Amino acid sequence: MAKYAGVSEATVSRVLNGKPGISDTTRTAVLTALDVLGYERPAKLRGERVRLVGLVLPELQNPIFPAFAEVVAGALAKRGFTPVLCTRTADGVSEADYVEILLDQHVSGIIFCGGLYHQGAADHEHYHRLHERGLPAVLVNAAIDDLGFPRVSVDDGHAVDQAFNHLTSLGHERIGLLLGPSDHAPSNRKLTAFEAFSATVRTDDVERGIFSMEGGRAGAIRLIRQGVTGIICASDVLALGAIRAARWLDREVPDDISVVGFDDSVFMNCTDPPLTTVRQPIQAMGQAAVTLLVSQVAGTHVPTEEMLFEPELVVRGSTGALRTAATKAA
Repeated sequence: MAKYAGVSEATVSRVLNGKPGISDTTRTAVLTALDVLGYERPAKLRGERVRLVGLVLPELQNPIFPAFAEVVAGALAKRGFTPVLCTRTADGVSEADYVEILLDQHVSGIIFCGGLYHQGAADHEHYHRLHERGLPAVLVNAAIDDLGFPRVSVDDGHAVDQAFNHLTSLGHERIGLLLGPSDHAPSNRKLTAFEAFSATVRTDDVERGIFSMEGGRAGAIRLIRQGVTGIICASDVLALGAIRAARWLDREVPDDISVVGFDDSVFMNCTDPPLTTVRQPIQAMGQAAVTLLVSQVAGTHVPTEEMLFEPELVVRGSTGALRTAATKAA
């Protein structure tokens, strides 16, 4: 523990025994090491607030989640908190289990990014427990209603508006939408925005799947075979799967099929072709999530109304003008 805290064993002993002559910074470092490593605090120190904050993510394979974690961790550190990263795995620790672990560690609060609150059919009992206990928490991006926590979200509807208007400006009239599962709240917001264009173009070209390149490939194959020439995707990972689908069907991107992603994950400008996508403002959203959480920890009332952040269309090489029969012949 002394090594983890960067102090001597004698200093650790002085902190645990409540001896004078220890700076607040050193004392906090030792107590944080105690909590992170799972040791019990001495009885006289257990009543003190722990400066740990849980950061619960669904995965680390999608680059958007490590990027968000980096923003949040930096913002928490500047405010004197230590993030505890919790990543769900298919056969490992569940989100509900992580909540129990974090409660046992007496964390000051929890920030959820991409959690089960997105999914209407999922079990939400652990969120209700947190709310009943009054533990500060913030949810990032669209959630089901009535969970009672502050929310920081990208405007999914505006993201679809930007992508759709970009594709129509390039001449595309048959545009498809590639989404996540049917109970996924952010996907459903995108679908609502897409259906608003039904007066000008057909909006029944919609496919759903899991958030993976394989899921994107399968859905995009169906869309392309239906005659779609432009595809709006609910994530960059789905968009990369859509590009694979186009190539599997001997179509060129963007000459035959244009693809728009969502997130602007790291390295999307290095794909082949570089991916046109709608960027989530993760820097601003991460900072806002930390501000909301720290305010709750300090006892300040925080409204639960959703804070919406505007996304930004980033045009790269995966979208292009619709080729007519004449241009194809030429």
